[in-house]
Amino acid sequence: MRKQKGFSLIELLIVVAIILIIAAIAIPNLLRARIAANESSAAASVRTIATAELTYQTGNGAYAASLAVLGPGAAAGCPSSGPTSSAACIIDYTLSNAGTAATAKSGYFFTVSTPATLQYFILSQPASAGSSGVKGFCAVEDNVVRFQNPFSAIGDHNTCLGLTSIGQ
Repeated sequence: MRKQKGFSLIELLIVVAIILIIAAIAIPNLLRARIAANESSAAASVRTIATAELTYQTGNGAYAASLAVLGPGAAAGCPSSGPTSSAACIIDYTLSNAGTAATAKSGYFFTVSTPATLQYFILSQPASAGSSGVKGFCAVEDNVVRFQNPFSAIGDHNTCLGLTSIGQ
């Protein structure tokens, strides 16, 4: 009888089983790492927006009512005439348009509102709670980024003030 070269079916099945076991262990860790990266990006973006609001208020006497106002206004960049009160060019285009489903940034949506003359409220929520992120982030005019874990609706300015700040 001639000796055959190669692997038997049993040997191949054992190798496939080992690969599946390793994948079952590694994939959840990779998903958790992606969520952590998205949350880090969201917290940094909220900080950027808060700083942009302060910059805008210094130059215009009031806080910007929306993210679009803080951005360049168009994907092409700032107007050739320079920044205006409706296109301040303080934050990038991607972040200034991260409020809709088509333009989430790093798995998070961002919104800005101005509930009173000298107040602003920034909200960051996961685009897909549980898979793109777990925490919700917010900031108000004191420029402190706060979070809620797990994310549930952070309704307004006063609710945000009662949450835990990052770093505590």
